Amino acid sequence: MKLLIRSVLVLLAAMTLASLCFGADASSLKPPPGARVAVVMFEDLECPDCARAYPVVWDVAKAHNVPVVLHDFPLPIHNWSFDAAIYGRYFDTQSQQLGNDFRGFMYENQRNVNRDNLRQFVQKFAEDHKVPLPFSIDPDGKLKAKVQADYQMGQRMNLEHTPTIFVIGQGTTSATPFVEVVDRAKLSELIEDMQKKAGPATATPAKGAPTRAHKKKAS
Repeated sequence: MKLLIRSVLVLLAAMTLASLCFGADASSLKPPPGARVAVVMFEDLECPDCARAYPVVWDVAKAHNVPVVLHDFPLPIHNWSFDAAIYGRYFDTQSQQLGNDFRGFMYENQRNVNRDNLRQFVQKFAEDHKVPLPFSIDPDGKLKAKVQADYQMGQRMNLEHTPTIFVIGQGTTSATPFVEVVDRAKLSELIEDMQKKAGPATATPAKGAPTRAHKKKAS
């Protein structure tokens, strides 16, 4: 009997270790230049929970004056999210704010969007913001490649769902460099804790820095 119990305990320990090894690993992520703490969100524009998380992430990050870094992780089970991510990248080329606004627009209209009418919603957004929308927005495939690169990065990090949200920090050896946000109600608390560990920022992020850090304008 003791041998059986011991075997069960060893098996449980092994399973726990395996789950830790294969958990999401954001250790490769860093805050944008000049920031010590940031919120990182891997998103899928067709994901209902991403639609709920998107405004929460922006509001809490703004309240704590930390940047939000967005990454595309369009799930294969969603039939229009990959194309929508490419459109998001197109609007990013106009301005990061426009890209942010487009994502918010898609989340707000998500229930009414499908693969067949996606372009109509994109066209409406473009017209409302007086932005030209070429017939081919990605003739050389560069925007597609960026979306694919984000997705592949998420796979290397063992992401399994969207949204996957992290609070990341840098600049200390004692602080955990990242924490996954499992309960969004604790996002504010997690940011504050990481800020205490990471200390104050030493510089202002460079304007137009080559990162996917997005700052949402005040309403």
